Amino acid sequence: MRKLYIVKKEEDFNNIIKKGKLNKNKYLVIYNIENNLPYDRFGVSVPKKLGNAVFRNKYKRKLRSIIDIYRKDCNNSKDYIIILRSKGKDLEFNELKESLITLLKQGEKR
Repeated sequence: MRKLYIVKKEEDFNNIIKKGKLNKNKYLVIYNIENNLPYDRFGVSVPKKLGNAVFRNKYKRKLRSIIDIYRKDCNNSKDYIIILRSKGKDLEFNELKESLITLLKQGEKR
């Protein structure tokens, strides 16, 4: 994923979480908000309580690869924050992919 499509600043994260719409299931939480840009931006967060840095980075890479697949199909001009929940750490890649894409498509409709 190119840097252009990543939400990095803490103030952007906080703004999206405070003002954004919430979609969730037992594995993931997704906040989204309109961004007035011609492309989507994504931020990924894996809490420290789920594991060490190696584990967290592994799951961030998995989520970003799923986002790359999704991003080719859709463009909604939104910012997304994706947070992994504790039940999501035991998922296989394909289950994680289905769960994430389902939530992102729910966010499109809102």
